[in-house]
Amino acid sequence: MVARDLTARFRGRASHTRATAGRGRSFAAASAAFVAVGALTLAPTVSAAPAPAPAAAQAGALAQLAPGTLLSSPVEIDPSAAGGALWIPGAARAWKLEYRTSTSGDGPAASTGTVYVPEGQAPEGGWPVVSWAHGTTGLGDSCAPSDTGWSQRDLDYLAHWMGQGYAVVATDYAGLGTPGGMPYLDGKVEAHNVVDMVKAGRNVAGADLSREWVVIGQSQGGGAAITTARYADEYGGPDLDYRGAVGTGVPAYIENIVAIAGPGMPPIALPKGMTAYGLYILAGLDTAHPELGIPSVLTEQGRALLGQAKVQCLGDFEETAVGTVLGSLFTAPLSSLPDFHRVLFDYMKMPEDGFGQPFFIGQGLKDTDIIMPSTLIYAETLRRNGQPLTFRTYPTDHSGTMAASLPDSTPFVRALFDGNPPAPSFGSAE
Repeated sequence: MVARDLTARFRGRASHTRATAGRGRSFAAASAAFVAVGALTLAPTVSAAPAPAPAAAQAGALAQLAPGTLLSSPVEIDPSAAGGALWIPGAARAWKLEYRTSTSGDGPAASTGTVYVPEGQAPEGGWPVVSWAHGTTGLGDSCAPSDTGWSQRDLDYLAHWMGQGYAVVATDYAGLGTPGGMPYLDGKVEAHNVVDMVKAGRNVAGADLSREWVVIGQSQGGGAAITTARYADEYGGPDLDYRGAVGTGVPAYIENIVAIAGPGMPPIALPKGMTAYGLYILAGLDTAHPELGIPSVLTEQGRALLGQAKVQCLGDFEETAVGTVLGSLFTAPLSSLPDFHRVLFDYMKMPEDGFGQPFFIGQGLKDTDIIMPSTLIYAETLRRNGQPLTFRTYPTDHSGTMAASLPDSTPFVRALFDGNPPAPSFGSAE
């Protein structure tokens, strides 16, 4: 359902236009409309508005709402939106929406996302759901996929799952296109966003989504998917029926690299993608934990790049940071910051046990975007801990793993929905 009982004091954030409808019906604009008792739709407005309410007041209003509550009326997507990049082939209908979820420290937050349903008649009980966790797009509000659309790689991949008869719901993640920054690679926050997106999708009239769902993700989203796999039942509660997960290009144990960063470490320029990811991690950590004082151990150039990391999307930021030696951006080790290691590992560490349902990890042996040996060690740790993991490797790179893994992940997911969970296995694709 759509929240109706918030006050008009949030009206001041209504500054977006129809052209940015993916995130444009901001939380504040939505809240202003909810004072009309019984109103189930949100009309765009460009009228004058009072000053924005303090962030604390907004958080207080959000805290009164259940996770997954819609904050505005969903907007149906036109197939030509964003040059067609928002439309998954095989979709019959699609919506953009904004919903209540959680951010760092379990604080209430807003997130945006999209819902797609396949062509044809929904099965009894509704369409089984794939909750998609996307890879890195950037940290700035303009980087939200519900605005920019999907890459061709992602469109092809999501079209495959839709062709299997599944609805797709896709969070942007809290802070990406909504108030507050995005705590990049905070797996627990991403897990809340992924789970609450399923709840929000089920509140969309006409979507007809089932309680049964799985999470699938790549890269940043691969880590989000596997962390979600650990917490899905806890975060979802009795209203949802979580079945399992698929993650490809999973970024495991990256915190071990971040923990030793400082002057001269790393001492050389890394590939531009890894340089951008490293700065995004620092920016996300600074957003989530400003008390650490990360800028205090950065050079002037480091502080400038940290600021740019918070607003630039991946392609642009890779070019901004290309050739940068990360070790040259520090005046002191990150480990010199009080309580840094505890905060870092709580923020980034992937879960190693406690998984209740089967999950699948696919890893490309030629992956240079993710520290591939770390993912292999992570998979072995999960196996030794007796977790319900199916693990496969493929002779391909980071992006190629998505398509290469489909012959294995497709029957895996089908078995999850059919109620025949696969037994754990560990090995390479034939």
